[in-house]
Amino acid sequence: MRFQDKVAIVTGAGQGIGEDYARALAAEGARVVVAEINEEQGQRVAKDIDGAVFVKVDVGDPESAEAMAAATVAEFGRIDYLVNNAAIYHSMKRDGLTTVDLGYLNRFLQVNLMGAVYCTRAVVPHMTEGGAIVNQSSTAAYMASGYYGLAKAGINHLTASLAAELGGRNIRVNGIAPGPTDTEATGTVLPKEHQAVMAQRLALGRMGQPGDLTPTVLFLLSDAASWLTGQVIPVDGGQGVRL
Repeated sequence: MRFQDKVAIVTGAGQGIGEDYARALAAEGARVVVAEINEEQGQRVAKDIDGAVFVKVDVGDPESAEAMAAATVAEFGRIDYLVNNAAIYHSMKRDGLTTVDLGYLNRFLQVNLMGAVYCTRAVVPHMTEGGAIVNQSSTAAYMASGYYGLAKAGINHLTASLAAELGGRNIRVNGIAPGPTDTEATGTVLPKEHQAVMAQRLALGRMGQPGDLTPTVLFLLSDAASWLTGQVIPVDGGQGVRL
C-alpha cells in the first residue's frame, strides 16, 4: 500500500470531498487525522475509519491549527502529509467585493486562504523526514468569481511559493483545482437546476463527484510524484475545452 504507516491530516474531512480523501488514504495504509470544525461530522467519519482520529480544528484560527498539529504528533509521533481542504462557501447571492459585508469577507478569507497558511505553518516543523502537502484550489481561481476566486487564486500562489520555500526540506507542495463537483456543500449554494446547466458546459457532460478528485490527490501525495512540486492540477471534466 502506498501510504503504509504514514500520517496524514485532512482538513474539512467531515463530509464530501475531504471525507473521500480521508477514506482513500486510510484504505492505502495511512493513519488519518480527520480535522474538522463540526464535531458531529468529524466524529462520524473518524469512527468509521480504522485507526483514524478526530481532531476539532478551526483552520481560520492559527492557535487552533497549532493545536491540531500538536494533537497529531501526540497521537502518532509524526506528520507526513497535509491536505488543506477545509473551506466555507459563498451563497448564490454572490455579493461583489465592493458590497460584501466586511466581517463575512474577512472570515471567508481567513478560512479559505489563510487557513492553508496556518495549517502549513503548524505542520511543517513536524515534517522532519520530508513530506507532501496538497492544497485545494478551484477552477474559480482562473475566472472572475469574486471573493471565492480571490481566495483560490491566493491558494495557487501560496502553492508555488511554499514549493519554492520548502523544497530544500524535501517537502513537496502541490494543488488540485476541481471543476464543478456535486457535494452536499455545493447543493447548499447551487440549486440542482443550475448544476444541470453547468454540467452541460463541461466536455464530459456531467458534474464531478468527490471520487473523481481523490486519485489525483493521492498521486500528488505519493512517491510517484516525488519530482513534482509547485503545480496546481485541474481536475474539471474539461471545463476549459468545451467547443
